[in-house]
Amino acid sequence: MIDLRTPWQIGPVEVPTRLVLAPMAGVSVQAFRRQGRRYGAGLVCSEMVSCAGIEHRNERTLGYLRVAADEHPLAIQLFGSEARPMADAARMVEAVGADIVDINFGCPVRKVTRTGAGAHLLEDQDLACRIVQDVAGAVDVPVTVKLRRGVRNGSRACLELGPRLVDAGAASLTLHPRSAEQMYTGSADHELTAELVSLVDVPVVASGDVTSRSRAQAVLAITGADAVMVGRGAQGNPWALREIVDGDTGQPTREEVAAELVLFIREAVRELGERRASGFLRKFYGWYLGQGRFPKPFKQELLQLDSTEEVEQRLLVAAPGALAILEQLEAEVPTGDEVTLELPISVYGGG
Repeated sequence: MIDLRTPWQIGPVEVPTRLVLAPMAGVSVQAFRRQGRRYGAGLVCSEMVSCAGIEHRNERTLGYLRVAADEHPLAIQLFGSEARPMADAARMVEAVGADIVDINFGCPVRKVTRTGAGAHLLEDQDLACRIVQDVAGAVDVPVTVKLRRGVRNGSRACLELGPRLVDAGAASLTLHPRSAEQMYTGSADHELTAELVSLVDVPVVASGDVTSRSRAQAVLAITGADAVMVGRGAQGNPWALREIVDGDTGQPTREEVAAELVLFIREAVRELGERRASGFLRKFYGWYLGQGRFPKPFKQELLQLDSTEEVEQRLLVAAPGALAILEQLEAEVPTGDEVTLELPISVYGGG
């Protein structure tokens, strides 16, 4: 059995547990990352940030660069298809407070790949290496790369590209051993992860199908990877992280679920503003309230409400004991200006 509480290193950055919370578009906002750290993630990652959005000072993109003191160590993930803008963006995220600059060479979504970014770069290995080299040369923090096995089913492109990325300056690699064509179907082929581990002398993070402590232990044993990455399993379910890291199989009470969701709502509103948060949170209601925690019609009831304040009130009525738990959570979570670093490039207004 591998102790997932054992620290490990990415360059000079110490990561306190062997569990990494995945970067997920439309999910990995600051509220989600801070929650992940509380429940045992040793490293948390921002959702993908467009280097073009940073270059053009897009206010919404800059909002992704909000960094709180209790998130560290934090990786901010960039995507783009040109080396110079990626290097410039890396300097900015380093200035904001990122401990690690992560580069996305794995996103299979069409609106990303059609720009030449994400998984498309698995087929343009020279450009991928040039991007890593320029980014690594632009910053003092470690540069890491997240990639898939290749674009097409059965591809082994990652085994050729991975060592080249390390030679170009990557301090760690994360492999999701599905093809871009697979998206999230089928299963992750972690025998491929084990092959990559044998080819490089930097830490490798195994991503894909890690949904329990037993599965995390199996993947680490099979692959020899340094850590595992958890993504969809943590959506609305931070208790899954605790189970993976500590083996705590206790299921949250209805009151604990309601309290955690209300705290998440408040943090999201603080970060995004009421208007954006209202839309962003809708998918989380189903994630939190599912798995038999609340009756199915209750989620639909919340979706009909006009404001997040009304949602909070309804949750606290449905689980009256949640209020005391919520007060305890809020007392333990840092709040206010002291946890948000000043952005040198924009003041994020939540719009």
